[in-house]
Amino acid sequence: MMNITEKDNQIIIQDMKDFNLSHIFDCGQCFRWNRDDDGSYTGVVKDKVLNVEQDGSTIVFNNVNRDDYENIIKEYFDLNTDYNEIKNLLNTDEIMAEAIKFGDGIRILNQDEWETMISFMISANNRIPMIKKVIENLSAKFGEFICNYRGRDYYSFPTAEKLSAADVEEIQECKAGFRSPRLKEAATRFLEERDIIYNLKNTSYDEGLTYLKTYKGIGDKVANCVLLFSMRHFDTFPVDVWVRRVMQTLYVDKDTKDADIRKFAENKFGKFSGYAQQYLFYYARENGIGKSVKNV
Repeated sequence: MMNITEKDNQIIIQDMKDFNLSHIFDCGQCFRWNRDDDGSYTGVVKDKVLNVEQDGSTIVFNNVNRDDYENIIKEYFDLNTDYNEIKNLLNTDEIMAEAIKFGDGIRILNQDEWETMISFMISANNRIPMIKKVIENLSAKFGEFICNYRGRDYYSFPTAEKLSAADVEEIQECKAGFRSPRLKEAATRFLEERDIIYNLKNTSYDEGLTYLKTYKGIGDKVANCVLLFSMRHFDTFPVDVWVRRVMQTLYVDKDTKDADIRKFAENKFGKFSGYAQQYLFYYARENGIGKSVKNV
């Protein structure tokens, strides 16, 4: 049972199970968390700057109070989900067992739909350091200043109103490149369809996928990431280069298409496909699995 205490602008949780900072923040699901020199991570959630440090099963959330724990931390870090049960249900073959062991402590964060949609539009054909940089630039230019924490300025994620009103050239100045017109267009449309976006978690997976793909700049992979990382559709299996590599190396033929990889995985892992994807993604990327496989 977790033991939770509040002290000096900190929330301290002892006996936390299934929680590993680097596995959570470095598994490709989020872009606003950065590792500090002391090994802790600092990020922005709901316009609040959080710092998280870990010593074994003790997790310390800094710059927060009990209300922040109840209103932000508990849901964002998915603390009400029994990950041990999920791991036991996924642990059906040697490959998955190894991936779960390697990525032990991964949790799927409950992120904001608008922020996740724009972030993963930026992620298309992009590397994680550059994705982070673009999001930082957009936040500094179009977001609101939150505070200076540990010598660094932090800003809120830009609202749809701000991004919609921006010139494409201003968005391009943030290094968003060819994605800039699509981001502005998505923001403008989001203003009219906000309720639809925030209700997708209550629709079927197929309805959500079909709707998201009507946005320019959202294809199969991005749509599946948005559904998984912000809309609680855990039955989806986004396929990126690393997931493709691990699946083609360990589960399916080398020439299997992404759509067929996704179908195979969703049939195999069922309603926990999204969790399986996170374990396999982290396992493949950190171990360089399938790097010799040619990918397009």
